[in-house]
Amino acid sequence: MARRCFITGKSKSSGNHVSHANNKTRRTWGVNVQRVRILVDGKPKRVYVSTRALKSGKVTRV
Repeated sequence: MARRCFITGKSKSSGNHVSHANNKTRRTWGVNVQRVRILVDGKPKRVYVSTRALKSGKVTRV
């Protein structure tokens, strides 16, 4: 299962790692997701949810 937020759809993003000599190589940033139990269609389900969605109250734990 991919580390993607079930609510917001956030996934890892990519960019450049830039050294002091200005050399650029590709790198990725992982999204901060937690595996939580939430109600989906009235039933508890264990899914990955981003911490931003948890803090903002978009989802409530079961």
